[in-house]
Amino acid sequence: MQQVVFKDLGQISYKEAWDYQGQLRDGIIAIKQQNRDLGKQGNPLLPIQHYLLFCEHSPVYTLGKSGSSDNLLLNEKGLKEKGVEFFKTNRGGDITYHGPGQIVGYPIFDLDGFFTDVHRYVRYLEEAVILTLAEYGIEGYRIKEYTGVWLPQNDLLPKRKICAIGVHLSRWVTMHGFAFNINTDLKYFRHIIPCGINDKDKDVTSLSYELGYPVTENEVKEKLKGHFADLFGFQFIQ
Repeated sequence: MQQVVFKDLGQISYKEAWDYQGQLRDGIIAIKQQNRDLGKQGNPLLPIQHYLLFCEHSPVYTLGKSGSSDNLLLNEKGLKEKGVEFFKTNRGGDITYHGPGQIVGYPIFDLDGFFTDVHRYVRYLEEAVILTLAEYGIEGYRIKEYTGVWLPQNDLLPKRKICAIGVHLSRWVTMHGFAFNINTDLKYFRHIIPCGINDKDKDVTSLSYELGYPVTENEVKEKLKGHFADLFGFQFIQ
């Protein structure tokens, strides 16, 4: 069974968290390279350490490598007036928002220790959120054309995205991850075309909006952690 170190980074800038992910990823890749040489010599291999990071960012828009800058509806002056940063990143997907009241999860996993299947990996990220939503009596589901977790249309509301997902892999080591709207201020999504999806029958939502009351984020984090451990078959260590 693989072992994963969990770290709650609290509120941290997007750039700082991105740099930290890169440091952890590079460390894992360096060990994998050493292990190739050790294996050829018949020596014992060094252990690989996996990480699951949770954090919260100050307001920031991030654009994936396959996204379009046209989906950001603010110019530089508008970003400054609203106090929002903007970064182009190396993850997949288009544009999204990170901010207070959102649980951002960054698994830094060496998939050689689990399974080398990117599609399955993304489905597991979605499934951890879907299972967490179910504990609050909310049905989450997937839309084939769009990565992430959605809530189905009802008599009053269209299909709503509650969790965005965008990942990057290097030598089967993962970076980036998911952004799960808990108590998120949804007005920030009005200044972008979220994930590049401009359909009138789709919107963005949060767990607190759907439930009608604020949610304790630490409670959600514990549920997420449990589902991650069950799905990937690992145990947390300090």
